[in-house]
Amino acid sequence: MIAMKRLLPVVALGALTLAGCANTAPMGGNVYSGNQVGAEQTVRFGTIQALRRVQVQADSRAGGIIGTGGGAVIGGLLGNQVGGGSGRTLATAAGVIAGSVAGSKIEESANRVDAWEMEIRRDDGINIVVVQKADQAFQVGQRVRLIGSGSNVTVAPY
Repeated sequence: MIAMKRLLPVVALGALTLAGCANTAPMGGNVYSGNQVGAEQTVRFGTIQALRRVQVQADSRAGGIIGTGGGAVIGGLLGNQVGGGSGRTLATAAGVIAGSVAGSKIEESANRVDAWEMEIRRDDGINIVVVQKADQAFQVGQRVRLIGSGSNVTVAPY
């Protein structure tokens, strides 16, 4: 019971730390960035030729520091609860290493977004591929609008 009371703050800290890893990157067709609002954008039309579900690995907002660092802190605190003397020191070191690896993996996983890879035949006959967050349903043969240009294109239903 005493050990559980000592671990509760560690677990709470861990949950709060790793919650900061969650991906909020706007990669969908329904989200505009601030610099897109009010800006003139090109609109083209096309038809979806092929769809494939993919995942996008978003960049970490903190460069991986939150997951790795937070995991190391949590692992070190948990390792420090084990044994005594040099055994405790070794357990703390092992906890730091294991926690940093686990935290990094958790952050990486949290930063993955389900997306569509859409092959679209534009009305001018050119085929293009656009990848965007799977925040709406699309189907092969569907007419769509291509909004923007270059590396800043979103696909919207027509």
